[in-house]
Amino acid sequence: MTTLTLRNLSRRFGTTLAVDRVDLDVADGEFICLLGPSGCGKSTALRMIAGFDTPDDGDILIDGASTVDVPPNRRATSMVFQSHALWSHMNVFGNVAFGLQLRHLPRNEITRKVSEALELVGLSGLEKRRPGQLSGGQQQRVALARSLVLEPKILLLDEPFSSLDAHLRIRLRDELKAIQRRLGLTTVFVTHDQEEAMSLADRIVVMNRGAVEQVAPPGTVYNLPATLFAAGFIGTMTMLPARAESGQLAAGPLRLPFLPRGEAKQWTLALRPEDCELSAPGASSISGTVDRIVDLGSTRIATVTLGNDTTVKVQLGRRQLTRQGDSVDVVVNRALVYRDGSDVEEINFAPAARTAAQLSREEEPA
Repeated sequence: MTTLTLRNLSRRFGTTLAVDRVDLDVADGEFICLLGPSGCGKSTALRMIAGFDTPDDGDILIDGASTVDVPPNRRATSMVFQSHALWSHMNVFGNVAFGLQLRHLPRNEITRKVSEALELVGLSGLEKRRPGQLSGGQQQRVALARSLVLEPKILLLDEPFSSLDAHLRIRLRDELKAIQRRLGLTTVFVTHDQEEAMSLADRIVVMNRGAVEQVAPPGTVYNLPATLFAAGFIGTMTMLPARAESGQLAAGPLRLPFLPRGEAKQWTLALRPEDCELSAPGASSISGTVDRIVDLGSTRIATVTLGNDTTVKVQLGRRQLTRQGDSVDVVVNRALVYRDGSDVEEINFAPAARTAAQLSREEEPA
């Protein structure tokens, strides 16, 4: 059983607070993704867990024991870097065996462990090849095998697939997840790729400016992002400044029969494309014009202008014959409302219950 705990973890570089009082509990065998844009502090947090950087405040505990003063080579962790960091003068066997040789293990035990690690990552038979004779994907597998052969309690990965092409990234992350589940390894994976995080993680830690915005399973982070930053960073989201008036939430020409709780300096209405649809004109819809359609293969997204300058994104059906310039009617089925950038509330409009009172055109002057 291996758990990881971060308590009030902070790191400063001069006047810049790179990691800001991060608290996190990682369960035994859990796969955690630290997700955020460049410079948000995710890699710095990972380096502190590995022992390559020292926190200014806070603690790092593995199985309840503090490791802040434990050097990297004595921690129960192993790290896979963004660059493969393979030694070009060594063959595959030598690269994977290096850490075991430093531990002065018997030669036959080293051979056995290296063979098992290479088989685990699908590289059996390539022991004598040099890194320059391998593809990028094979080199990253060698880097992974080099970490796994040390039998760490916690596996750390810092954007290991970012330099690979899209198809290879998908294949390797599927292989990584399968290996992690098979070994039951507690894993912390750093990425800026939301799709990568969604496909790998048991829970996602969304970071921004050194702080944690949300910690939740992928589905929760997508369906109910806790903050405006998380909402804008995960998936596609239309965000509209809103105001409460006469028992409704107004956002441009949209009028929703929803009065948010409490007071706020700023209300924001957030809409996922799949939570909006095009429909036949009616009292429960609002008219607009299709400005653009983006075909992503599996989905098509239309940008629709409502009124003068309010635009929303709507997911289209594959067989929906909608074109740029078409006049359309938009129905909102679900929305999120944010109070001062957080304190999110969800609104659902069941299709059978939508009426003119739930979503209507802005009343025109008499």
